[in-house]
Amino acid sequence: MRHQCYTARIPTKHPRHAITETPPVRAALDELRDELGDHRPDLGELVILGANAKLAQLRAERENLVERRRELADRIRRGTLPPLDPEAADEVRRSGWAR
Repeated sequence: MRHQCYTARIPTKHPRHAITETPPVRAALDELRDELGDHRPDLGELVILGANAKLAQLRAERENLVERRRELADRIRRGTLPPLDPEAADEVRRSGWAR
């Protein structure tokens, strides 16, 4: 095995977390370990980097949604939406949404 598991019994007031090396986690960590060589990855740093990346992704998705809503509202105000198709609306009402 390429690495060892260390269990420290250091008292702390902070929450602790256990990480299981599932196949995708192991693959990511093995790739990092290959790059680091003899150095062990700092899991705390990885959690911070991952949390920051996920936060940026969520904020970008939210901003994208806000921008799309803003554009739709502008189109409604300007009256530049495509014409409505009452027959299509009735069909959707009768048959439900298709996925």
